[in-house]
Amino acid sequence: MARSALLNVMVQAAIKAGKSLGRDFGEVQNLQVSVKGPSDFVSQADIKAERIVRDELLKARPTYGFLGEESEEIIGTDGAHRWIVDPLDGTTNFLHGIPQFAVSIALERNGEIVAGVVFNPATDELFAAERGGGAFLNDRRLRVAARRVLSDAVIGCGVPHLGRGQHGKFLVELRHVMGEAAGIRRLGAASLDLAWVAAGRLDGFWETDLKIWDMAAGLLLIREAGGFTSDMKGGNAIFDEGSVVAGNEHIHKALLDVANRPVPSR
Repeated sequence: MARSALLNVMVQAAIKAGKSLGRDFGEVQNLQVSVKGPSDFVSQADIKAERIVRDELLKARPTYGFLGEESEEIIGTDGAHRWIVDPLDGTTNFLHGIPQFAVSIALERNGEIVAGVVFNPATDELFAAERGGGAFLNDRRLRVAARRVLSDAVIGCGVPHLGRGQHGKFLVELRHVMGEAAGIRRLGAASLDLAWVAAGRLDGFWETDLKIWDMAAGLLLIREAGGFTSDMKGGNAIFDEGSVVAGNEHIHKALLDVANRPVPSR
């Protein structure tokens, strides 16, 4: 794929941070057998990865703003541009030695996401998109899956973390979707889940209680791969609502309808 100068900056930042995470991931796997466990080590790996991404991006565009999961937001003097970064999406997977995690970087221009990168260093898969330019996996053009009915579809989801989200509400949603779909998958990294929808590996995806850095890059990937996204209410307030439903035109509509069915009366 032909990349703009800005997307090249994002790709290089993701790869550099990914190499650091890859080295730390090997150490985490060794630390699994220790009594203390790797939690503190992973926290430092996360912070280090964000520092690498921030330094790379702001070195290239020092006037842009920066919003990352692990640090205070930097308000850019540019006023129009902001980097949105999750340096380690899938922290729990990383912590347990599961190779499903990613560096996620998005570029926002005047409130619109115009470029996105999701990189899994464990598999060396680089998902990238620019608005109007399509979505790609390691230079291969992506399209969302073509399945039209939930009974043929494999759907990804997110499960509320311990102490967060509405577990009862999610269990109702899960019950409804499980009754309609061919299969449900919970993979543990929203940015990669969204990238997998763009790649046609998952037919659809829904999750609530997400942050902007979990979704920004992945949403652009889906849209540039021909997919549809909305919040759980069917609107466009995805970042404000912290929820997302995604798929092709048919699966998105069906998943939105099924996931929002009311709680059955006893």
